[in-house]
Amino acid sequence: MSLQNLLNEVKSINNIDNFAACKGLITKSYDWLTNTDLSTANIDDLILGRATFIDALLGQIWQLMGLSTQKHISLLAVGGYGRGQLQPYSDIDLLILSKKALSKEQQEQIGTFITFLWDIGLDIGQSVRTIKETIQQAKQDVTIATNLVEARLLTGSEDNFIALQQKLQSRGYWSSKDFFLAKYQEQKLRHAKFKDTSYNLEPNVKESPGCLRDIQSIGWVAKKHFNAIDGKELVRHGYFTPEEFSELIECRETLWRIRFALHLVAGRSENRLLFDYQTDVATRLGFGNDGKASVERMMKSFFRTVRRIRELNDMLLQRFGQDVLALKVKQGVDVNQDYELLDGLIAPKHENVFASPEDILKFLLLVASTPEVKGLHSSCLQQLRQARRTFSNQYYVEIESCRTLFLALVRHPNFFGLGWDIMHKHGILQAYIPEWDHIVGMMQFDLFHAYTVDEHTHRLVKNIHHYSLPGNKDFPRCGNIMKSLSKPDLLFIAAIFHDIGKGRNGDHSKLGAVDVKKFCDYHGLKDKDTELIRWLVESHLLMSVIAQRRDIYDPEVINEFAQAVRTHNNLNHLYVLTLADIRATNDNLWNDWKASLLRELYLLTQKALDNGLECKVALQDRINEHQTIARESLLANGMNNTQISQFWQRLSDDYFARFKPEQIAWHANVILASHPMTDDFLLVGTSEGTSKAGAELIVYGKDRARMFAQIASVLDSRNCSIRDAQIMRTHDGYIFDSFIIQEHNGDRITSPSRLKSLKEAVEEQLNKPGVQHTNKRKMSRQMKQLDVPTKVRFYTSKTNTSIVELEALDAPGLLATITEQFIALKYKLHQAKITTIGERAEDLFIITNEHGQPLTHDEQVELKKRLREALD
Repeated sequence: MSLQNLLNEVKSINNIDNFAACKGLITKSYDWLTNTDLSTANIDDLILGRATFIDALLGQIWQLMGLSTQKHISLLAVGGYGRGQLQPYSDIDLLILSKKALSKEQQEQIGTFITFLWDIGLDIGQSVRTIKETIQQAKQDVTIATNLVEARLLTGSEDNFIALQQKLQSRGYWSSKDFFLAKYQEQKLRHAKFKDTSYNLEPNVKESPGCLRDIQSIGWVAKKHFNAIDGKELVRHGYFTPEEFSELIECRETLWRIRFALHLVAGRSENRLLFDYQTDVATRLGFGNDGKASVERMMKSFFRTVRRIRELNDMLLQRFGQDVLALKVKQGVDVNQDYELLDGLIAPKHENVFASPEDILKFLLLVASTPEVKGLHSSCLQQLRQARRTFSNQYYVEIESCRTLFLALVRHPNFFGLGWDIMHKHGILQAYIPEWDHIVGMMQFDLFHAYTVDEHTHRLVKNIHHYSLPGNKDFPRCGNIMKSLSKPDLLFIAAIFHDIGKGRNGDHSKLGAVDVKKFCDYHGLKDKDTELIRWLVESHLLMSVIAQRRDIYDPEVINEFAQAVRTHNNLNHLYVLTLADIRATNDNLWNDWKASLLRELYLLTQKALDNGLECKVALQDRINEHQTIARESLLANGMNNTQISQFWQRLSDDYFARFKPEQIAWHANVILASHPMTDDFLLVGTSEGTSKAGAELIVYGKDRARMFAQIASVLDSRNCSIRDAQIMRTHDGYIFDSFIIQEHNGDRITSPSRLKSLKEAVEEQLNKPGVQHTNKRKMSRQMKQLDVPTKVRFYTSKTNTSIVELEALDAPGLLATITEQFIALKYKLHQAKITTIGERAEDLFIITNEHGQPLTHDEQVELKKRLREALD
């Protein structure tokens, strides 16, 4: 079926009662779109062709329903359809316009027309208004006003349409200035919704920065102010060069093609390029059918396209703003012989200011040294884009003078503000080193990362820079470390390279370490500095792995980490890098829990280094300090020394090392106040304020079968996550379990009623002997698309226990399923540390076999087999 065949069939419909023929035509139109090879088809023909088909069909139905005899009614296409462009499942926006209020008979005719369109399968968005009503509503709502900018007469009264157009140009309607300001503000708010980045891993191809909406914004302003019918008029008026206009059209076609395929794959109007659809969209577009590799090729093309659109959008809207707002060009403030400041924007004084790659880097150095610069003038951005293309035949790092300038940049105290943003946003770092070019637009196929590799690194560097600023109030330890560093540039170089080895089929930390050593040698850095940078890149995951996956209160773990770190200087650099890295990964994943883990690991390692790696000395000091502070609190609360000592004698030193003084005091207060010492005694308590990491839930009493599994299942079913669990046995045979819990999204649980309901739910379940809890929580859409194979590793601790590290999909009921395997094998669970990284659970369990000993090799094999069968 071709477009021409469809149009011929539309003409052949001569009876409105032929409902089946109209409905059949809609089906045939989708067959035409679906069966087209998108890798070779002209996308303009498809999108404009679909609009042409709908035009013809609506016109024919309008006429067959007798509406063409109504002299003062018009059928108008508005919005995207008004532009004569229709994606497969986009709404068909119509305005039925009348000169005056419709009669009852006319209303019934129009109602029948709209209902018929819906019934044959068209997604119609319609408004029925008089000319006066249309103008009144448009004056109050810029969205309606925007839709009318695109208005196009389909059929009906031409006089009506002309009258509407005259009203839209009248003095009392939206002025060009007000319309521009409204659309500009609308774009800023829309960009902010997406964290002002185009580099989200599930972008919205219509709304994200640099996507189709940004192109449309240019068109709306141009049509409103300049009465420009198409972009070629903007070229004639000098807003675009012919090359820039062609580039914009090429970029639009790329996004049109992706959106078209996305609609077909989703089977509906879907503009979010979700993980669910990316593989099928990539295949439809001819990027191959080799899974992630196909997606990566498509997304790299997408991300490089949207960067170009953002640049063109920035240039055009800035120029439009000058003209629409009638801003007088102020006298420029000289910066040097080549540049001046125009209202805070840096602008070139003459053509060809970027005569060489060195000039580009000198320009960034100038920006860093001129705090009055707030951004790039459109003329500067235009020249920078041209230079980027001119010097694309080699990487700037190959030029010795550029290497000297690059070192000057990373050593400049202000470079990682605006200068770094310009370097990243406008592809200068990509032009400087080939390794960075490789990661631009690189996907990360998990729910842990929210951004592409290059955007994540850009944000990490910005975080480190923020720590060094006077306005840094939230991360004082990082701020103090940054002030103490004699060469902060070494940390910044390590940050730039920390993920640069991704996507190369190997350990990206080791690959990046090789890359950065070569980079440092090439730039003439001292051997000692090079070694620190190389070690940071190779070890950049070490601290987060230890903090989140290991028992940081085990002296052996701290000693191992301290031996790996070796010096206070290394520890300080690694702490700042780790904190910045986690925070730049996903805005929703940083929380007090992660902060507390890193802080504890940092402080314990610092003391171990102070004591010559004698971590046991540091831990004993910690135990004594915690007991002293907790005792003072309990005595002040009315408890006596005898009560305190008798209760504490039941607890091991490990207890006092793991818990903070405020927790120890709360535990004692709660337990001693309600401890009747009966065989069935069971206490459940909750506190919002004892831990910075989250709310605390404790269970104290005689052990029950499946206790941990039941608690985990109850909490999970109520959308609550366990972040840490301490399972201890007192010397007199009681169970003491402490859970640090958060909402599933990582938020703190602060509501007293929420904590009360969780406490009651746990109590109710634990008081049902032999009744297993049923968890009805469903797996999320994104999780279903991801494959996380179960991995199990074993370590034997010097404390005569087995450490089980487990990676698995964070499916509903995961913890309960795991602990059921422990129960089946009669293994005892002593401690659990629960870490969720996106879709992946990375959990640590400390267990012993039924004889209280570490697992034998055969027992490890059996447990691994059971866990894989249960979870995969």
